[in-house]
Amino acid sequence: MSARRAPMAPPELAGFTYLDLLGSGGFADVFLYEQHLPRRRVAVKVLLPERMTSGSVAEFTAEANVMAMLSTHPAIVTIHQASVADDGRPYLVMEYCPKPNLQVRYRREPFSVAETLRVGVQVASAVETAHRAGVLHRDIKPANILVTEYNRPALTDFGIASTTTAVENEAEGMSIPWSPPESFADVPTSDARSDVYAIAATLYTLLAGHSPFELPGQRNTSVDLIDRIERLAVPPLGRPDAPLSLQRALERAMAKSPGERQESALALARALQKVQIELSLSVTPIDILDDSPSPDDEGDEGEDFTRVRGVVSIDPETAPAAGATRPARGAESVDDTTAAGVADTMRRDDVAETLLRPPVRLSGAQRPVYAAPAIPAPAPTHVPAPAPAPTPASAQSPAGVEEDVAPGDAPADSTPRPRRKVLPWVLTGVGVLVVAAVIGVASIVGGASPQPTASAEVTAEPLDPVGGTVSPAADVVGTPTADGSVAFTWVNPDPQDGDYYLWNVVTLDDANPAVERADAPTVLVPAAAAGETCIEVTVVRENGRASTPSRGCSP
Repeated sequence: MSARRAPMAPPELAGFTYLDLLGSGGFADVFLYEQHLPRRRVAVKVLLPERMTSGSVAEFTAEANVMAMLSTHPAIVTIHQASVADDGRPYLVMEYCPKPNLQVRYRREPFSVAETLRVGVQVASAVETAHRAGVLHRDIKPANILVTEYNRPALTDFGIASTTTAVENEAEGMSIPWSPPESFADVPTSDARSDVYAIAATLYTLLAGHSPFELPGQRNTSVDLIDRIERLAVPPLGRPDAPLSLQRALERAMAKSPGERQESALALARALQKVQIELSLSVTPIDILDDSPSPDDEGDEGEDFTRVRGVVSIDPETAPAAGATRPARGAESVDDTTAAGVADTMRRDDVAETLLRPPVRLSGAQRPVYAAPAIPAPAPTHVPAPAPAPTPASAQSPAGVEEDVAPGDAPADSTPRPRRKVLPWVLTGVGVLVVAAVIGVASIVGGASPQPTASAEVTAEPLDPVGGTVSPAADVVGTPTADGSVAFTWVNPDPQDGDYYLWNVVTLDDANPAVERADAPTVLVPAAAAGETCIEVTVVRENGRASTPSRGCSP
């Protein structure tokens, strides 16, 4: 937001109490209010009176409808409501994101590669969702990516969004440093690949600490930037911790010709996931809305990094303000891994998982939860049944109440017997233990009673509990050098073909350290300005197995 003009007085809103000014821009002021019911802090965007022409009000209404349609996505700011104040000014009530936006953060210091990749996948999935709903954002930049209380990025400001079928747009409102070359043509154009360019330019900015074609120490006027965007190749990032694959993915996304870029935001997100895999980082799932989910996806037990949710079909020929329709919501369970960044009252659709890369496994918070398989009960030992030949009975009543029916317990009319009647039939101490074991196993797996099956003798080799472990690096030692660096060496206790090492410098205030790869057991790092210089080293096998980190310090 800009502070070049004095903000308007906040409007009186029924059910809200004004708290503070959040910012002022060329089209609107944003205020912090407290909503009375439900009680929460919200950001209220209020259109300026001088901008209240019929066209501006229509754009404001379109923004409300577009964001309401899309804001169930975990990486898009949630819209709670929209209305007109008593003084006639339209306003939006939005999710309040209290943490500094990405523009404020990158100006303090560049982002780590790991965080940039995570943010890139999440924002790209939000943009892909908008595209599938027929909406272009057209102003993706660091300042329009807010940060929620749960440290999730939240894309906002769809004020100049348009339908993806539009063939022309106006350059007014575009942010030059992150805009693609086609935005500055005699007849400006944009499509989904224009947003792909802006995503990549934003990620480049987070890594470099400045926009892609801004040259530190030189003149960087709007004319200079436009000339460089249209003519110059994307400058190298100049970061040793950024792999060449990341540089190439960003260069392709920022190609001068839209046809040479990744064809979609989803394709860019997958390219960023591949870099995460290359760096042995946690792979960020892609959350997308799909208007034609396949029934087969719902039962897929693959472990992919894409979560597909259902959404109603939206006609791209209809203007968002007129044809936007909220997705139909079912009675499915909430997706815990993404619900943190959106309003807690929003429901989440089913999550269907499909495999991206078989060797990579999801972490506990990312993996889908499946029903536990039924565990066959052991064959009863010397448990006579006075009833005639049994007929198998259903293990679940129509009302969903568990019925414990063991083989031989159900009479011919298939009426399930109460559990307590099993005990009188037990004639030996061994029988008591077997029945207790059956009841205990059934309660552990949630009451799922197995169907009667023949028991088979199973033999298995004893498991080696430590056979797959990787021995950690030993003797991590740092030696100061004459040029002010520290040379660290270590020993691989069990070297094997294909082994490599992941290492990072240890600091007290770096929650997400930059992890680098080394193929030999030695690295050279700059000495800390004060105190010890420490690193952590992890041994990694060719198959991806890794040791626990080992730490060494100097002096």
